[in-house]
Amino acid sequence: MEKYIDAAVEQFRTLLNEQIARERKMEQDKRYTDYKKLDKIIIGICGGDGIGPIISAESERLLQFILKDEIAAGKIELRTIEGLTIENRIAHNQAIPDDVLAEIKACNVILKAPTTTLKGGTLESANVAMRRELDLYANVRPVAVPELGIDWTFFRENTEGEYVLGSRGVEIPDTLAFDFKVTTNEGTKRIARAAFEYAKNNGKTNVAIVTKANIMKKTDGKFSELCHEVAKDYPGITAEDWYIDIMTANLVNERVRSNFQVILLPNLYGDIITDEAAQIQGGVGTAGSANIGDVYAMFEAIHGSAPRMIETGRGAYANPTSMFKATEMLLRHIGFTEKADKLNKALHICTEVDKKYVITGHDDGATCSQFGDYLMATIEQL
Repeated sequence: MEKYIDAAVEQFRTLLNEQIARERKMEQDKRYTDYKKLDKIIIGICGGDGIGPIISAESERLLQFILKDEIAAGKIELRTIEGLTIENRIAHNQAIPDDVLAEIKACNVILKAPTTTLKGGTLESANVAMRRELDLYANVRPVAVPELGIDWTFFRENTEGEYVLGSRGVEIPDTLAFDFKVTTNEGTKRIARAAFEYAKNNGKTNVAIVTKANIMKKTDGKFSELCHEVAKDYPGITAEDWYIDIMTANLVNERVRSNFQVILLPNLYGDIITDEAAQIQGGVGTAGSANIGDVYAMFEAIHGSAPRMIETGRGAYANPTSMFKATEMLLRHIGFTEKADKLNKALHICTEVDKKYVITGHDDGATCSQFGDYLMATIEQL
């Protein structure tokens, strides 16, 4: 037993030093990408696993259509990045193989399809690794259902919490296992600033800070305290504390949910509650996700790789809507607001108004490519 304890103590020392160094690096790193000043914006497209290559190919086709003039002028370059499959990651025993990561870092923004994350073992999630390697600290997910009075924007801290060391916990065989949760000052303050800046720039008056600080007193307590410290720089915007269990209930409480505007959370809580919110909007297949850093940004579908669809031969019927939503967010992020607005309007027409082609995931509905053709034809008519 003592050898396990000694090993755990030494491992904790290593992890603690790594996290202290990471926090100091955040303080010192002042790099920032201004897309308006780039001669050419490089968009990397990662196919992933399962239905990922199918819906990412359709999204690439959509980008080629929307940005055809900019691509022809050399202002935009689309790069297909392969090698993020589970087979390749297992073969290299790396969440993102080194050569694939180098390709990703050679781009300015990434459009990423779902990747498979194994249960158990030590192979880290590709998503978690990418967020860390590119320092994509803000996971931003908008959810809007106008007829229900819902207009939420979630700001989930993306590089800390339980996920930053999720594959590096300690296990004593036949006895116990435990993982770590990390909250740093700089990591918390920068996600708080992002949320409050968004509120200020978009006419929002309320930011809900969601934790379980009554139980997780050190980590969640620090998160709440630092968010309120940042809030002092934003007069006119109310900062309210909510516990995650109550907030989860409030999202389905029709009497109060329309009061929420910007919702700021640590990593794990944000991961869970944004899927609940997407379900209220119409399902996880209807929402995209933005992962924003100061240098890089990555946009993705929020659903999984759906291996059963491939196993049952239904891959051609995969729903690309979440990837199309992510594409809209990408366009908006790099400065093509009008094109993003047009795509958003066309998606609304295709999925909520006209519904000429409906994706069901089966052969009684449209294929992925049929829906893509339908969407592009709708854009042309706007």
